[in-house]
Amino acid sequence: MESPRPIYLQIIDEVKRAMARRDLLPGDRIPSQRELAQMLRVNPNTVQRAFREMEVLGLVETVRGEGTFVRDDPALLSQVRSEMARQAVAHFVKQIRGLGFAEEEAVSMVRAAFRQSEPEGDRRA
Repeated sequence: MESPRPIYLQIIDEVKRAMARRDLLPGDRIPSQRELAQMLRVNPNTVQRAFREMEVLGLVETVRGEGTFVRDDPALLSQVRSEMARQAVAHFVKQIRGLGFAEEEAVSMVRAAFRQSEPEGDRRA
C-alpha cells in the first residue's frame, strides 16, 4: 500500500471497495486482525485501529470467539457503493475543473470513456 493516507484508512477503503464490488456481502467473515496484519505485513495495532473504526462506522460487527463480520444489513452495500461513487465523482470533477474543462466537455469525455470500456457484447445501439 503506497499512499500518503494512513494505513488504517487504506485498510478501511479496501474493505469498502470489496463491499462495493460485492466481494464481501452482509454476514461474510473478514480475516482476523492477526491474519490481516500478516497478509498486509503491517503492525497488528494498525489493523486493530482499522477494525475499531469500521465498527464505529457500522461496517462490521465482531462476535467474540467467532470473528468479525460484515454487518448483516442489506442496505449497507448500497450505501457504501453510493458513498464511494459520490467521492469518486467529486474527485473527478475537482480534477477536471482544475484542468479548465467545462461541464459538457467533461460529460462528453465520460460518455466516451464508458463506451470504450464496455465489453464488446455489452455495447448498446
